Amino acid sequence: MTIYTLLLYIGIAAAVLTALTGFVFKVQKSWLMTYLQHFCGSLFVFSGFVKAVDPLGTAFKMEQYFAEFYYTLGETALKPIAPMFPWLSEQSVIFSLGMIVFEIALGVMLILAYRPKLTSWLFLLLVTFFTGLTGYTYLTGYVPSGANFFEFGKWGAYVKTNMRVTDCGCFGDFLKLKPKVSFMKDVFLLLPALYFVFRHKDMHEHFTLGVRRWLVLLVAIGIAAFSIYNTFMNEPVIDFRPFRAGVDVRAQREKEAAEEAAAYKVLAYKMKGKSSGQTITVPYEQYMKEYEKYPEAEWEMEQVKANADYEHSKISEFEITAPDGSNMTDALLQDSGYFLMVVAYKLKEAGKEIKTTTVNDTTYVTDSIKIEGTDSMQFVQRVESVNPKEVKEEIVDFDPEYMDRFVKIINPVINAAKGTGVKFFAATAPNDPAVIARFKEQTGSDYPFFTADDLLLKTIQRSNPGIVLWKDGKILAKWHYEDMPSFEQMKAQYIKLTPKN
Repeated sequence: MTIYTLLLYIGIAAAVLTALTGFVFKVQKSWLMTYLQHFCGSLFVFSGFVKAVDPLGTAFKMEQYFAEFYYTLGETALKPIAPMFPWLSEQSVIFSLGMIVFEIALGVMLILAYRPKLTSWLFLLLVTFFTGLTGYTYLTGYVPSGANFFEFGKWGAYVKTNMRVTDCGCFGDFLKLKPKVSFMKDVFLLLPALYFVFRHKDMHEHFTLGVRRWLVLLVAIGIAAFSIYNTFMNEPVIDFRPFRAGVDVRAQREKEAAEEAAAYKVLAYKMKGKSSGQTITVPYEQYMKEYEKYPEAEWEMEQVKANADYEHSKISEFEITAPDGSNMTDALLQDSGYFLMVVAYKLKEAGKEIKTTTVNDTTYVTDSIKIEGTDSMQFVQRVESVNPKEVKEEIVDFDPEYMDRFVKIINPVINAAKGTGVKFFAATAPNDPAVIARFKEQTGSDYPFFTADDLLLKTIQRSNPGIVLWKDGKILAKWHYEDMPSFEQMKAQYIKLTPKN
């Protein structure tokens, strides 16, 4: 689905609601106002709902924004407010839940016209906030790497890879919009937002104020409960991510590799004479035969690719690495058997302590001794001194509740799978091998721990930890630690093992 198709559907829904309001309920005062109320309200309800099924996705996106704002503002006169962004990043889940509930409730407020003046101003404020986010996302494409956003003199041509945040997450994983499209969408929404503020008295009002208040409150409570369930108690009930259950990751990865190769194929070279300013386009085959005619000193050259805007999904970035550095991706995707993959994108720490130990610091000296009866020399090493020395070592303490998730929920499933022919491993973000080893020891996790990019792991699974069941390069099922079945239950529903003779 494209943004234009989505807007068409929302426009049709708004037209139906407008007809009902005008001809059935007969409360409309202005057809234009009534239609805009329904259109903008429906858009916000839908946009909020596709984020409500996966609030952690929005939280992860806000973490990226907060990190960028911290570094951007930290180099400007606004430096004093920069420290609030790491704190906001820590509260990103609460921020996400609040924003989702507010967005949907505001959409309902628009449709019902709950307190028209208040609703109008809240809508304008939220659209302005969204415009700021999407505008920042898009405009950083003009900011070269190493330059600050506010160093306008260093801005150059738009380069997609310059963007600090790749997309705004306006519609979650349901629909990925190009940053420019997202920005223009929000700029467009500023027009009805301003219209609402100046003409709020023309808004239609359904029911009495008391009924409208209760409807908005019930919607807010319902969405809050729904969002919390999808955050803390289960994987998203509707999964729009590329790694959803049923996806053949191996086949999709191969398909995207072929598409990317075709998209980046060079079709021609666009040449511009440095002195003459003449611009010509030379087909690739012709250029390879005549490249000596276009020396770099005289011509600027730009590749013309088949599809320069091609973008792959996270599936193309799927990569699992063993502790010794070997790539385990193909071993997982090409294996025809069953795999239980424990996803733990962050080993939650409770803190760190400095442990001081005393070791003996031994100093050696080497003496030369002449071998009797010969002209040869023998070198002998002896201890000159032994002095006690204090060595400080940083020890990571893990969150006890997080360790319990492994000890009481994850590991019993893995232990039950041992000896059945089902393979298993854990995947976590890159970390100090000593830290991972300490975590394995303290939780009794007696199985391999591999590493992968943390954003990739968050895309695969929101639960930390959780389990993903694979077979033959395909994801069969995913489970949140709060809704984890036993291995016997997994076997009964998904795993068909060949009996041993």
